Amino acid sequence: MIKGLLGKKLGMTQWFTKNGEVLPVTIVEVGPCWVIQKKTPEKDGYEAAQIGYLPRKAKRTTKPLQGQLKKAGVKPVRFLREVPSENFQELALGQNIGVEIFSQGAMVDVTGTSKGRGFAGVMKRHGFAGAPGGHGTHESFRGPGSIGSAAYPGRVFKGKKLPGRMGGSRVTVQNLEIIKVIKEHNTLVLKGAVPGPNGGLLLIRKSKKVEARERARQANEG
Repeated sequence: MIKGLLGKKLGMTQWFTKNGEVLPVTIVEVGPCWVIQKKTPEKDGYEAAQIGYLPRKAKRTTKPLQGQLKKAGVKPVRFLREVPSENFQELALGQNIGVEIFSQGAMVDVTGTSKGRGFAGVMKRHGFAGAPGGHGTHESFRGPGSIGSAAYPGRVFKGKKLPGRMGGSRVTVQNLEIIKVIKEHNTLVLKGAVPGPNGGLLLIRKSKKVEARERARQANEG
């Protein structure tokens, strides 16, 4: 079975536990996704499954992609991604996979594109304190301050914290707990926040850290 699915963020709300505790949660619509292609070690050098998400009109799909989807017996889809898989032989092209691969209490990693904030200065982008308001400061209250050196090396080093484009980048939040799986609506209730705006595309995968600990435990027991 594959270890991840595509979905979209529906929004955040509150979740009340039986003990009266209030948790911040994100509602995520997950799948259904279709298996488009199986990557094999013999042909591709690695093992993975290519999945598709969200139907779209055929006229908005390129001819090569239409041919690939037709081979898998799947109607045109908007998004394609590759996810790792286990028990690879059990997967079939065109197979419909939904939220049932996840279970309540499990941990997942969620990847999305963060909200774009445009061009931002160092105070907003990096949390700089800015210059003092008095003591002779003028014209540079929100500036970065000194950024370079003298004649040598005579340039600004790469990675220096400076103004620039903020947000709009790929972000992964690890180890989010699944509070509830709602199969009839293909949704997950995740504890905490996930990257991106409401309606943004997400990749939800089983936690890599939890899987690594499980493999280490099995190796020690063996």
